[in-house]
Amino acid sequence: MEKPEGKYAWTVTVGTKGQIVIPKEARDVFNINPGDHLLILADVKQGMAIPPTDSFDEYFKKIFG
Repeated sequence: MEKPEGKYAWTVTVGTKGQIVIPKEARDVFNINPGDHLLILADVKQGMAIPPTDSFDEYFKKIFG
């Protein structure tokens, strides 16, 4: 089965302190570097999402007006 272009899936393990390691391929694809801040969005029915860092302003405006 061929992977759709631009679509990715990874698995991570939650450590004892609640931390996860973002896979290297994901860090490379989304240009995530040490010291970067990430926004985690969550909905109890829909799950969690970590949007790209360049979309912070858009999400803050939608959430906080």
